Amino acid sequence: MHALAGLVVLDVTQVMAGPYCAMHLADLGADVIKVEPPSGDPTRGWSHEGAGTDSPEFNAVNRGKRSIVLDLKTDAAREVFHRLVRRADIVIENFRPGVMAALGLDYASLSAGNPRLIYASISGYGQTGPDARKGGFDLVAQGVTGIMSITGEPGSPPVKCGVPITDLGAGLFALVGILAALFHRAQTGSGQHVDTSLLEAGMALSVWEATEYLSGRGVPQPTGSAHRLTAPYQAIRCSDGYITLGAATDRLFERLCGVLGHPEWARRPEFANPAKRVAARKMLAELIEGVTSGAPRRHWLNLFDVNEIPGGPINDYEAATRDPQILARGMIGETDHPTLGRLRTLGSPVKMSGTPTDATRRAPLLGEHTRDVLLESGYSDAEIDALQRQEGVDRT
Repeated sequence: MHALAGLVVLDVTQVMAGPYCAMHLADLGADVIKVEPPSGDPTRGWSHEGAGTDSPEFNAVNRGKRSIVLDLKTDAAREVFHRLVRRADIVIENFRPGVMAALGLDYASLSAGNPRLIYASISGYGQTGPDARKGGFDLVAQGVTGIMSITGEPGSPPVKCGVPITDLGAGLFALVGILAALFHRAQTGSGQHVDTSLLEAGMALSVWEATEYLSGRGVPQPTGSAHRLTAPYQAIRCSDGYITLGAATDRLFERLCGVLGHPEWARRPEFANPAKRVAARKMLAELIEGVTSGAPRRHWLNLFDVNEIPGGPINDYEAATRDPQILARGMIGETDHPTLGRLRTLGSPVKMSGTPTDATRRAPLLGEHTRDVLLESGYSDAEIDALQRQEGVDRT
């Protein structure tokens, strides 16, 4: 039994934010039906030239779903979609604002026939405001929200966050809204429209940085790997590379000074508290690296572990996917795919004692479940055959 077993989700999204949101609903047990155009989600062909309609990237954000093909520009496909909505609990879409309304598939149109419907819209800029109808991409949202201005080393050109943080953040915030709307519906019987965006995700995740400016402490600047509110909390050089060090409290800093053989540092006025250590973090890092550069990473990591000082290796993804703790937490798995073979995949970060998540199922082939879904929605085989002779409903 899974937490969301019995819920039906229509996933009318593509690429990253929407598919990522819907995938977590599938991990939690919902029946997620991915509604794709005849050409499929673009990420199906992103892996490399000649990838066809299946790629590891598509699988990474669409596991556990079923796929049907509907060209929603056609009357026949829209009629099918309306019928699917009658038994759906959730619709997720990530078109530009106005597109679904033009198709007659917006929240107002669909909820009229299903008032319990929860309808989530994920867009670049949100459903309202002067930029609402602009297309949105993670890179652009990182720039607009300030994330790129504080990423990288001081004085360096603009750098984006290494992961698509606003895409993923928007998907997770949409997930929060959907789950809250489900709880509200359980109390009232009514669905609602959930609206979030890459722009808002970028702002919401800029907690320390926005606070620094809004509280009158100036415009935040890049700090490299260092933290803007505490020190030492950054990458530190050893004789054979870098590690991370997080001696973020007075007690940990005092302990670190002893481990490094310089207990007197903890008594220096310029290091007397977190604020002063931040102000002097460049000098502090130079002092620490003057010691740590004399021995390899493993030496210092062992010492930090013994003395309970937070720190760790700076892994590449080859090393990260072999990390014993990551493996122990089930974050790397495998699944069989009919065209891609045996795939190594990510697991679910959510562990639930009573209703465990399931991240083991592969992503669907394009249109793999069209006939099954239509049969479940009350269509007969003859009606499905007739629909598939029309433009807009394709593939079984």
